[in-house]
Amino acid sequence: MQNYTFVLDTNKRPLDPVHPAVARKLLSNGEAAVFRRYPFTIILKPGVDTPTQLIEIKLDPGSKTTGIALLKGEKLIFVAELNHRGQAIKASLDSRRAIRRCRRARHTHYRQARFLNRTRPKSWLAPSLKHRVDTTLTWVNKFIRFAPVNSIAMELVRFDFQQLEKPEISGVEYQQGELLGYDIREYLLNKWDRKCTYCKTENIPLQVEHIHPKAKGGSNRISNLCLACEKCNLKKGTQDIKDFLSKKPDLLKQIMVQVKRPLKDATAVNSTRWALFNQLKLTELPVTTGSGGQTKYNRNRLELPKTHYFDAACVAKVDKLVVLTAQPLLIKANGHGTRQMCRTDKFGFPSRYVPRDKFVKGFQTGDIVKAVVTTGKKIGEYVGRVAVRSSGFFNISAKELVQGINHKYCQIIHRKDGYSYQF
Repeated sequence: MQNYTFVLDTNKRPLDPVHPAVARKLLSNGEAAVFRRYPFTIILKPGVDTPTQLIEIKLDPGSKTTGIALLKGEKLIFVAELNHRGQAIKASLDSRRAIRRCRRARHTHYRQARFLNRTRPKSWLAPSLKHRVDTTLTWVNKFIRFAPVNSIAMELVRFDFQQLEKPEISGVEYQQGELLGYDIREYLLNKWDRKCTYCKTENIPLQVEHIHPKAKGGSNRISNLCLACEKCNLKKGTQDIKDFLSKKPDLLKQIMVQVKRPLKDATAVNSTRWALFNQLKLTELPVTTGSGGQTKYNRNRLELPKTHYFDAACVAKVDKLVVLTAQPLLIKANGHGTRQMCRTDKFGFPSRYVPRDKFVKGFQTGDIVKAVVTTGKKIGEYVGRVAVRSSGFFNISAKELVQGINHKYCQIIHRKDGYSYQF
């Protein structure tokens, strides 16, 4: 089951995506031409037309990977996973900071601090977080250009902290509805690392347990809940945690610290999702939202495996889902290179200089090429991301790295856009 193919009319207006077999027939009959390789898009020639149905984009934003799904009614027709480079951005910023400090310590030339740029706007995000918002928004806009999108749905918060602390905030309907316990349990699984709080056993059924016993006045607040295996839960009973762990002071101290520890990753992702939500509203398309608990409930109800793209398809309200594709387009953000004038070694000293001209023989690093080598030791066909060399002999990252391919054998199939692709 492959992703559907995007279709544009002769004026580059989006039409209804078609099955890959239909796209192949249009191409073989000369009624269409390839417009773009990733995502695969064809453009119709004059006199050819197809009906148009509206598409919904669904997103499951994550800290490392964002799931993307396109639905035509109840039919899942396109899935993708977008891998972010937030960690690489943070590592680059840390490296730059270390090099600048080293130069200051040596009293060599460095850019003076500009103290007038220290004020940050209210909606400021760290570069590694802003990258997640920008790349996701970039791909949403691409799909809007290639498909007749009429609405967007996204998982706005993985954990609704206000609702976890005050369940009564949305009334009895939420507390006693179908989603009862899903948000709370998912939060606890993340906070306590999916292990028993007391014996640290994992990969076993875990029960929600009150740290301060409910029989002695303990509340149902999320800060008073943890996870325990059945054996530890029964053994603790209605004892106070200090009495239960009186002979294990180190474990008691660790648990009390863990109770007060916020879920930083979830908080960072939640702030990113809010920024993305505000940007999506600027597209002037209706945006609906859902929580992580609702996504998990829908996925379990539909008996779908745990993947980023199926999570995206299960965001918000889902009554029925017809899966027509399960082969995601894997998109990895690589960036657009660097503006460094020279490369440095691990001590920050120049090791080699970078050519100013990024193009060699019409190619640049990051282009996706197809090379058909007919002579020599490297006979074969290679498709992948190219790394150019001034000599004209390039390296191609296909399934394995192939070095020293002459530019004469290379043909561009997709220009550099800051991403690499894989099925």
